[in-house]
Amino acid sequence: MSRIGNNPINIPEGVTVEIQPTHITVKGKLGELTQEYSDVDLKMEENTITVVRHSDNKTVKSKHGLYRSLIANMIEGVSNGFTKELELVGVGYRASNQGQKLDLALGFSHNILFDIAPEVKIETISEKGKNPIVKLTSHDKQLVGYVAAKIRSFRKPEPYKGKGVKFVGEQIRRKAGKSA
Repeated sequence: MSRIGNNPINIPEGVTVEIQPTHITVKGKLGELTQEYSDVDLKMEENTITVVRHSDNKTVKSKHGLYRSLIANMIEGVSNGFTKELELVGVGYRASNQGQKLDLALGFSHNILFDIAPEVKIETISEKGKNPIVKLTSHDKQLVGYVAAKIRSFRKPEPYKGKGVKFVGEQIRRKAGKSA
């Protein structure tokens, strides 16, 4: 029994939901998202959506909680949005953006130019004495997570000095250096 799948999803004010037999569309003030679904039914009663499964088959049980979480994230995204912040730790590491192009200086011989999807808003914050921060904002949680993971993959934090691109608030497991 999926405990997550049994929870009803509340629909806030200003969000409209359309349920078709194969997909669901959610519209809000920040945008519109569509998700296909299968093996489960969606029932809408006033301001709540419930995900109902027909059998106790293993694949159906797993999709029960999955689709409930995806739909809840869609509703949260079009009403409030999602934000990820990345911190560049290292001497000479810099970030700047011109529109949707992110320019990263991460200690390689050339700067990294990265095109960001148009659905994601990007902002770079550089203050003297502090590490540069890249702030990503969008209504699509999966897309924000993907873009943040891609930027982090350019220079993952290493365990000895802690240099690299990390999420704000992420704890890096540090190792001791060689013992002399």
